[in-house]
Parts: sequence; structure tokens; C-alpha cells
Amino acid sequence: MFEIVRAGGWLMLPLVLCSIAAGAIILERLWTLQRKRVLPNDLAAKVWYWVEKEQLDDRHIHALRESSPLGRILASGLTNRDADRELMKESIEDTGRHVVHELERFLNPLGTIAAISPLLGLLGTVIGMVKVFSAIQAQGVGNPGVLAGGISEALITTAAGLSIAIPALIGYRYLRGRVDSLVVQMEKEAIKLVEAIHSGDRRARSRES
Repeated sequence: MFEIVRAGGWLMLPLVLCSIAAGAIILERLWTLQRKRVLPNDLAAKVWYWVEKEQLDDRHIHALRESSPLGRILASGLTNRDADRELMKESIEDTGRHVVHELERFLNPLGTIAAISPLLGLLGTVIGMVKVFSAIQAQGVGNPGVLAGGISEALITTAAGLSIAIPALIGYRYLRGRVDSLVVQMEKEAIKLVEAIHSGDRRARSRES
């Protein structure tokens, strides 16, 4: 393996670094974006229980905020549960933008790696072919060993660039889709919370009148 890397020339160094970074990002995001970590199954039920039993206090809201990304969004809405509907929605949307930004962390660098890896491979190809033509100009075509070195460098960097770009692009598309799916689910839970709290307030006011 080391011989192949060395045969690819100095451009193999940034390609190797890109491969390490892409692998680390994909593994980290797969761990972070697990559904159970972002949208715990029992979280919504727990919130409804606190609301129905009138046990919702600052301690519960703080625990909710620290529990998960969905918990942060719901806690933001519950903090403003006594305000009007629009203010509650605005606080949820503001927190939601921060949460989405955190869920998308490192995805742009992963997309960049997927885009530049083939270009680095192509650059290696061009450099290798330049070496080939320089060798032909200097020594003619009678020395196949000199020609093979430049051609080998060109092919290795091209193959390395594509080998990095393909899984990086697959990982980027998959993780982007997972983030979008999680965001939709969080929006649904937040909307249900807003509607439930304010419909409950309307019923309470109608009973008092």
C-alpha cells in the first residue's frame, strides 16, 4: 500500500488526508444523527405527561433542553408557553435553526471533499502526463521504464481521487437526506406542541367565561 502511495507522487498526500477526513466525518455523523439520539421515542410522551399533570417546571424544562436536539426545540416552546402563539412559534423556529445548523455540522466539508478529490486526481494525471512527455522529449521512446513511471503516477492519482470521491459523495447525500428527515419529524412534534398548548388555553378560557 505504501508503495502505491509513494508511486502516486506528492499529490497522494492531500488525497490521503481527504480520505481520512471523509471517513471520520461519515462515522461521526452516523453516530450523532442516530434517530434515538435526535428524536428519543419517549420524549414527546414524557412532555405530554408533565403538561397534563401540571408538573412542568424549570427543572423539567432544563432536563428536556439537555436531553436531545428535539428536547431543545420543545424546551424553547415550553419556556414561552404563557406567551401568545406567534411568539411561541418564533422561539421554536429560532432554536430550530440553531439545531439544524448543528445537525448539518461537517456536511459541507464532506461535500467539498467529494468535489475536490476527483480534481486532485485529475491534477495528478496531468502532472504524470507532463512527466511522460518530458521524458519522451529528453530520451525518446526507447526507455519504457521512464515512460511507465509518469503513466503510473497519472493512473494512481486518478484512481485514488475517484475512490475517495465516490464514497464521500454517497455519504454526503445519505447524511443530508437523514438530516432532512429528522428536521421534518422535529417540525411535526413542535407544531403538535404549539397547537396542543394553545388549544388547551382556549378551552380553559372558554370554560372560565
